[in-house]
Amino acid sequence: MKQVLSQQEIDSLLQAVESGEIDAKGLEEQEKENKVKAYDFRRPARLSKEYISTLNMIFEEFAKIVGNLLSTQVRTNVEMQLASIEQVSFDEFVHSVPRFTLMGMFHSEPLAGTQIVEVSPQLCLQLVDLLCGSSEIGNNADEITKESFTDIEMAILEDILADFIHSFELSWREVAELKAVLDTTETNPQMLQNMSPNEPVVLITFTVELFEIRSFVNLCVPYIFFESILEKLSLRNWFRSEKEPDHSDRGKIEKSLDSAKVNLEVLLGEATMTLESFLQLELGDIIPLDGKTSDPLVMAVEQRPHYLVKPGLKGKNMAVEVLQYIGGETD
Repeated sequence: MKQVLSQQEIDSLLQAVESGEIDAKGLEEQEKENKVKAYDFRRPARLSKEYISTLNMIFEEFAKIVGNLLSTQVRTNVEMQLASIEQVSFDEFVHSVPRFTLMGMFHSEPLAGTQIVEVSPQLCLQLVDLLCGSSEIGNNADEITKESFTDIEMAILEDILADFIHSFELSWREVAELKAVLDTTETNPQMLQNMSPNEPVVLITFTVELFEIRSFVNLCVPYIFFESILEKLSLRNWFRSEKEPDHSDRGKIEKSLDSAKVNLEVLLGEATMTLESFLQLELGDIIPLDGKTSDPLVMAVEQRPHYLVKPGLKGKNMAVEVLQYIGGETD
């Protein structure tokens, strides 16, 4: 298993590439030459490539949902993208995150295990500044000198974690109906005691770009979470062509549409007059319309003509009698 870099090591590596200390082209050539990949037989990968491909689709959807929610809240563009999916141990995940960060532990019923969402402190402070009224991020946004969040900051960040957890539910809706609940929050990864160090987990890393500043979000999902839904993660289950359509879905859609309200309008006719004539109108004046009293009227549904009707009365109320369906045609 390859070593998992910490947040500080990743930031230092990116700065070295941008400053020219490390040649990016040289790294690409070296990567192409190294065809051998290390494999630890003591801790084998438990999810096959087919399952990982399905997880890529699920967590790409998760990234889109979170990006849209954050963009709506801070009223500026937040771009979140899936960076990688790795199978590591819980101990490796703990050592890959900074000592001061924001972590939310939650569980997703009815599946087992505790999931962890980790948001870098850099992104946390950016979001807090924007949600508290700031219109931009200062030049020193990437310099984290704090060692704890204030009570007000934690209250704001817990709402942000709730958005992440809700997005987690939505991203899995095609596989399983989940009810995710936030259990607790933590800022020090060394204090995590909810898993054994050697427990296998899936580490999903996302990049978040806000005001041209890139930060990271991690999801730690234990393998026990996937055990009961492995069959549903198969690509054949997602793209099975011989799967028969579920006719009950059509009935549910029709039932939902039946209660939808629509606006009906009946136009008696149209008339054109000068502004002078309009200003001289008095009570009792008659305005001639362009149609005949014997001609049927047009009834529009949501401003589109659908029926020819005849006006009349039903009791003390005005009413119309449907004569003909014209299917949106006006002639």
